[in-house]
Amino acid sequence: GIISLISLAVLSYERYCTMTRAAEPDTTSYRKTWAGIILSWTYSLLWTVPPLFGWSSYGPEGPGITCSVNWHAKDANNASYIICLFIFCLVIPFAIIVYSYGKLLCAVRQVSSIHTGLARRREQRVLVMVVVMVVCFLLCWLPYAAVALTATFGQPGLITPAASIIPAILAKSSTVYNPIIYVFLNKQVSEML
Repeated sequence: GIISLISLAVLSYERYCTMTRAAEPDTTSYRKTWAGIILSWTYSLLWTVPPLFGWSSYGPEGPGITCSVNWHAKDANNASYIICLFIFCLVIPFAIIVYSYGKLLCAVRQVSSIHTGLARRREQRVLVMVVVMVVCFLLCWLPYAAVALTATFGQPGLITPAASIIPAILAKSSTVYNPIIYVFLNKQVSEML
């Protein structure tokens, strides 16, 4: 789950850099691509290893068919990890996504103020893509975050195993949605298909 969140944030920043860059991208060098992959995996590893060394713990999630952070433990050790996980693995990636897509939209608007017809349509396509991606990100991760935080800080037994299945599935499938949205809302990719 964390790798998918971080990957979405890295992809949004890379998309912003690619779309606003004046020069043609160098398609022969994969250095930036590898750097993004390594950054995503390293950051994710830094946030998934602490429970193995005593900062919180892992345990069965929902009906017991998957493993995740022990959301139900009520001690300070667990709560501090959950709060840090929420801030550094949900709030910050979401802020990066909003920043990147917001800056991308501003850049497209600047171009459309110079050129009216074609640039205005491009601005509208980018706006639709940005809104859809941010909404999908929120639809995938906010229910999971709400269930996890409620299980951690709410009354014991408030979140039943059955109630946690759908948010967990949504969160774990979030990586699939971004490429699909990009493929169907990107005119160049649509024309190739």
